[in-house]
Amino acid sequence: MEEKTNDHTETITQALNEMKSELGDSFDLDKINLAELGRRTNISRAKLRRIKEDGFVDKPHKLTGRRAEVTVLTGFTGIIDNFLNQGITNSALCLARLKELGYTGGQTVIKEYIAAHKDIVPAKRQIVAPQGNRGRRYQTAPGEAYQMDWGFVEVETESGDKYRIACFAMICHCCGKRYIEFFPNARQENLFIGMIHAFLIMGIPKYILTDNMKSVVVKRDGEGHPVWQKDYELFMGNLCFETKLCKPRHPFTKGSVERLIRFVKDNFLPGRLYHELTDLNYDANGWCNYQNASYHRAVDCIPDDKHASLCMKNACELEKTAELSYYLCPERKISFDGFVNYEGRRFGVPYWYTEKTCRVMRDGYELTIFDVRMTRILTKHDVTWSRRDSYCKDQYATVQPEEHPSMPVRIKVQQIDSPQYESGFERYNFEGGLQDE
Repeated sequence: MEEKTNDHTETITQALNEMKSELGDSFDLDKINLAELGRRTNISRAKLRRIKEDGFVDKPHKLTGRRAEVTVLTGFTGIIDNFLNQGITNSALCLARLKELGYTGGQTVIKEYIAAHKDIVPAKRQIVAPQGNRGRRYQTAPGEAYQMDWGFVEVETESGDKYRIACFAMICHCCGKRYIEFFPNARQENLFIGMIHAFLIMGIPKYILTDNMKSVVVKRDGEGHPVWQKDYELFMGNLCFETKLCKPRHPFTKGSVERLIRFVKDNFLPGRLYHELTDLNYDANGWCNYQNASYHRAVDCIPDDKHASLCMKNACELEKTAELSYYLCPERKISFDGFVNYEGRRFGVPYWYTEKTCRVMRDGYELTIFDVRMTRILTKHDVTWSRRDSYCKDQYATVQPEEHPSMPVRIKVQQIDSPQYESGFERYNFEGGLQDE
């Protein structure tokens, strides 16, 4: 492939030869008509004047190849290098992160920098074995099927400690509308909370496609039919949807949610800092709203528009009922010292509540504790995500413990009435007469 160039020497030479053949002996290179030459070559008169000074040879600009010492990317290259070290070469992701830090340039500059520093990117894994037969994509009707799964992320604290958090993901298979939420773990109660929150936004489909997680299926019977976990089976009955299980170690059947989890790990999480899990979920909610309102080539639509116009005609809206509140408020045992454990923290319960269990619900930065039948609010806590115990009002009784005699009391004393003393003002009682001193 020939290299592209802006050298106009050949074009000018051809035009000059044509003019020389037309003018004959009257042709003078020093007195050439630049206007006529410009019409023949489509080059501006100012540029032809510069080329004429160089003997009609188009020399490169004197500043060609020079780089400015300070560019719009100066000060941000270290952040891009950190992304490249992690194997992240997505220029759109880098642009979004740099804009949060004050970057004012465009995406093209970032693309050029990434292309020039490919050596920083770790080598990708090589596929050495064939992947078998070609797969086939399948389609579902609008609002017919959603896919859900868990993803796990490792979090490193400032002190160097590491722990894992779980990311619940659900996506509509037809339009690609997505929902993600982060939890401290992947317990069944968090699965129910994540599904309910997703259904409130996306509606309830005909069936859910998922893998063989322990909180969904226990085993298979002799005919290969799934034996549902009893709480999950009751949950399906209350919300009126079905569940279809995928083949083990075969992610192509629910590839949409698998790709969503990978997209979250590649686009949303890299380089992100957060103080509390609630902050991370607020950012995740904003990220989902942005992605759902953007055009996606894989589904050839804007997910929000297609889901509202087509999918919601078949999906059922989730109504808030009493049964639903029990799933949003999991039950907890009260410890001997008056605390309940929720999401790795301990929260106090008033002493006058005598039951052994209660129900707990966190909404944003506020945690509410209900009685076991959810007819009364016991107390509320501000969620600070501190490891210290959170006490509440009336957690302990104000009556102090009292010691009682362990042996019969044999010693007796006698108490008499206090003597009556006359007041010093009695001498000034004129109604009774003056008293003698």
